[in-house]
Amino acid sequence: MADGSIRHASGVPMLDQMLAGDWMNPETGARAPKLPFRDIRLMETTDGAEEDLIGPLGLGRRIAVVSDANTHDALGERVAKGIRKRGTIDDIVVSFEEATIEAVRVVQEKTRHADAVIAVGSGTLQDLVKYATYLDGRRFVTFATAASMNGYTSVTASITEGGFKKSLKAHAPDALFMDIEVAAKAPAFLARSGLGDCLCRSTAQVDWRLSKALLGTPYFEVPFLIQAEDEKRLLDAAGGLDKGDKVAIEALYRVLTWAGLGTCFTGTSHHGSMSEHLISHWIDMFAGTDHPGSLHGHQVGYAALSMSRLQHEILTADRPPRLSPDRVNAADLIARYGEEIGALATSEMTGKALDTAGVAKVERLWAEWDVFRAPLLEVMAPTQTLEAALIACGGYTRAVDTGLPPPVYREALVRAREIRNRFSILDIAAMAGVLDGFAEREAFNT
Repeated sequence: MADGSIRHASGVPMLDQMLAGDWMNPETGARAPKLPFRDIRLMETTDGAEEDLIGPLGLGRRIAVVSDANTHDALGERVAKGIRKRGTIDDIVVSFEEATIEAVRVVQEKTRHADAVIAVGSGTLQDLVKYATYLDGRRFVTFATAASMNGYTSVTASITEGGFKKSLKAHAPDALFMDIEVAAKAPAFLARSGLGDCLCRSTAQVDWRLSKALLGTPYFEVPFLIQAEDEKRLLDAAGGLDKGDKVAIEALYRVLTWAGLGTCFTGTSHHGSMSEHLISHWIDMFAGTDHPGSLHGHQVGYAALSMSRLQHEILTADRPPRLSPDRVNAADLIARYGEEIGALATSEMTGKALDTAGVAKVERLWAEWDVFRAPLLEVMAPTQTLEAALIACGGYTRAVDTGLPPPVYREALVRAREIRNRFSILDIAAMAGVLDGFAEREAFNT
């Protein structure tokens, strides 16, 4: 089982090398920068070790331990009691359904007297504490309670401001402690969410390579290299996630950790957030009362299946699609989203839209279709492989299974590309005039 470090198949403690600044980046052949963490541990249990884990970090005499109602019972109360000899411990319980900028300000206020903050939880709570302490210039530590998302080790935070979900620059925790025993006892839907969140490796990598080839977007291979071996293990072990199998939970935590660490080497989340994540973000932003309450990772999981099917449909065709210039209609976007969000969407779309000259360049690039698409097909996983992993752990493979109405999902597939300047297969499908038809078939399974 876990021994405190995340090891690669070779047995080399790759993470320990990264933390020490001794790891050689296989993409560049050069020594990689030291990671901005003092400690990352994947442990069988942290029970009884809280003081030993926190003590060496030198966080100060007043520490705020922030959790929510569920994570406080699962781990937060134990952490607060376990480090009480540190000094003054503020055991703070918050309740937020979404990581908004307003909620960030509440966390800042509730913890303003603390020298450092310990986040005990996952998704929303992690983003709130991460961004609040980043704005304040204070240190924070995370005790993860569920293998539900890949943001624990990322240096970005997903924050909603003015109704628009943004991936904002943040900072890494001083340390991350992942308790396998706690995660194994967490509700199974959380692990299913974690699987969905990292299942997009294939679709995101294809999108990112496509963006590099057509728009010259900076691209890095290293995030995919460091998680490749553990990704295979996770897909094989996925069936144990809904049973709380510790081997499966450990495999999931490993992949989620590597996925988050990719941002430390690239400064971007492109490797784990492309078309499939845009769809999830659109649903969270605009589904309104039709939103069934599904988690981000659940949405990413079924959206990744949709995007995998779209990528296969376009990239395995005998001929490349015929494209028309992408016209950005600001008036339409403002009418659809309102003045503020419509203006943001206009800016995001304008940043990636291909005009007549851009389309002509694309057509020259894929004049030799087989040569152009070879690097994309090389990293594209079979849709059936991704779907089988979700099915094995009882995950959602269709939006309608979560309770999301088919018309809303159809709209998400068509409109998701409007909310962020990330070029993907959605943009190609729209310019090729096939996105509407695909969305109709996908949403209504016809």
